[in-house]
Amino acid sequence: MVVHGQYRELALNNGKKDGFSAKAKAAAPSSGGGKAAKKKKWSKGKVKDKAQHAVALDKTIFDRIMKDVPTFRMISQSILIERLKINGSLARRAIAHLEKEGQIKRIVHHSRQLIYTRATASSD
Repeated sequence: MVVHGQYRELALNNGKKDGFSAKAKAAAPSSGGGKAAKKKKWSKGKVKDKAQHAVALDKTIFDRIMKDVPTFRMISQSILIERLKINGSLARRAIAHLEKEGQIKRIVHHSRQLIYTRATASSD
């Protein structure tokens, strides 16, 4: 039997006019809840607090630099920033000052990272 046009649609859907079969209605997602029904949302992520490092050298910071830094085993710009809470330009100036006075000794000289150690009495 050959069926054409709108009669064909009725024949395929077994006489139902809405166009959905019983299987299609059963497979449709229910709004009842559950893990599969909820869409996963992106997390906001962790926000790091902005560092409040000193940008100007005052007497207390200068005294800490002169007293504590020559006792560190390894001295670099990043270590001074982390331990003394000063910004990078102050850390570079402090390292240059201590090297000029002979309190620290250069180990590695690289264009990006300068690494120093404490000066010992035997190295003079």
